[in-house]
Amino acid sequence: MNRRQSLTIAGLGVALNFANPSHVLSANRSSWARGIEGQRKADLGNGQFLNPIISGDHPDPSIIRLGDDYYLTVSSFEAYPGLVIYHSSDLINWTPISYALNNYVGSVWAPDLVHHNGKFYIYFAVKRPNANTIFVIHADDINGPWSAPIDLGLPHHIDPGHAVDVKGKRYLFLSGGDRVTLSEDGLSKIDTPKNVYVPWRYPDDWEVEGFSPEGPKIFLRDGFYYLVTAVGGTAGPPTGHMVIVARSESLDGPWENCPNNPVVRSQSRQELWWSRGHATIIETTFGEYWAVYHGYEKDFITLGRQCLLAPVTWSRDGWPVFGGGDLARPLRAPRAKTKSPNGLALSDDFSVSKMGRQWNFINPTPSDANRVNIGGRQLEFIASGTAPSNSAPLGFIVGDRGYECEVEIEIEDQSWGGLLLFYDKMLYCGLGVNATNFITHQYGIERGRPRNPFGKRLFIKLRNNENVISFFTSADGRNWQKFDRGMEVSGYNHNVRGGFMMLKPAIYSCGVGKVIYRNFKFRAQ
Repeated sequence: MNRRQSLTIAGLGVALNFANPSHVLSANRSSWARGIEGQRKADLGNGQFLNPIISGDHPDPSIIRLGDDYYLTVSSFEAYPGLVIYHSSDLINWTPISYALNNYVGSVWAPDLVHHNGKFYIYFAVKRPNANTIFVIHADDINGPWSAPIDLGLPHHIDPGHAVDVKGKRYLFLSGGDRVTLSEDGLSKIDTPKNVYVPWRYPDDWEVEGFSPEGPKIFLRDGFYYLVTAVGGTAGPPTGHMVIVARSESLDGPWENCPNNPVVRSQSRQELWWSRGHATIIETTFGEYWAVYHGYEKDFITLGRQCLLAPVTWSRDGWPVFGGGDLARPLRAPRAKTKSPNGLALSDDFSVSKMGRQWNFINPTPSDANRVNIGGRQLEFIASGTAPSNSAPLGFIVGDRGYECEVEIEIEDQSWGGLLLFYDKMLYCGLGVNATNFITHQYGIERGRPRNPFGKRLFIKLRNNENVISFFTSADGRNWQKFDRGMEVSGYNHNVRGGFMMLKPAIYSCGVGKVIYRNFKFRAQ
């Protein structure tokens, strides 16, 4: 057996190579149920469902339907591979099937998944330190291979929304109510952005983050183009983010704002879901309309913006009416011909044929893809950098308020590794170890370094009890001793740090040499 294996993504036999633009994920039948696989399950099994439909950090959802199948993607930010594609046949049970983006281009925001003339496209915004821009990737099959990203040269806008008029002319609607014309193949712009829509504005005394018209999504129904937009800012006050609607008989306007705007808004901080917005409306094969959008869970901004589903009906005068109230209670499930499999386990035994569930490098360089070798039920993580802040950890999305992560660690050479909760390179916490000392990570810095009595091989456990963090160590993985350092991490979130991400469980490897990980276990509480 060749011990040197390429990194497999999400436990589904996918080799990671940042130069290869697509990786296909085979189906996995394990559930997403709370307490079993570490994600909350939306399907209640009685004809009802409970939000979220995809728990944890799945913001800016964009959805399409092909026959009886639905496909969805979300913002992936600094995680690579990125732009995961999810599949469902019933709108409430979802399984990842492919990644569309491998080439690191920056922090990926607000994708728009498009099927046009038999081809697939994803338009997405990219945040960089000095400038934003908008890219497009394309494929002949939803599973890929996807093209390398193409920069459309739009440095002053975010949140693209694809639209096609009755003559087949293609456009991108952009933040601020602007629009740009696309080439026939959709891979370049042929004019400069111009403003075509003045968004509805909320009363001045509302508590919002800022006006920020963004996330435009356009669809045609009964002779009208409907433009669905987010305003109010995507975070900040719980009542800020909202959904507004306008319509026009032409993509050139004039646009009439819905008399009932906003059609979605969190009314108070007492609601379960805060900052609800950024909606896409989809029609089912049964003629039902549903909307996916995102929201922060009350008091758990650390989980990121989660993917929510709401029914949509139509008023007598042709305006969409979003149902479900604040989405805190069970709702009638969409009609569907078949029920989908759901979710992925998060534990990982690092077997030869797979790598685990939903592992992604966080803010990697192209060379980081070569740092991980698997085989013999272990993961060898080659050391890089001097701290988690500059070593590209491997993390994953989790949707539970409480959970435990446990792993066996073996230190080689002058390396060190451990378990983290990682927001970004400036904000993380965790417990690391080298051959002689523990390293306590807190507030994105390396603090205490007490003696390590275990030597080069030990077990570490991280417990997250609703943002209260504790650590445990063991020589055998059975008898545990609580580590003398606890933390509270509810402030490790976007409203403190920015960046729109979540606090991810992660493993890392710094220094010189390598860190070996075995039998990673995840348990929701």
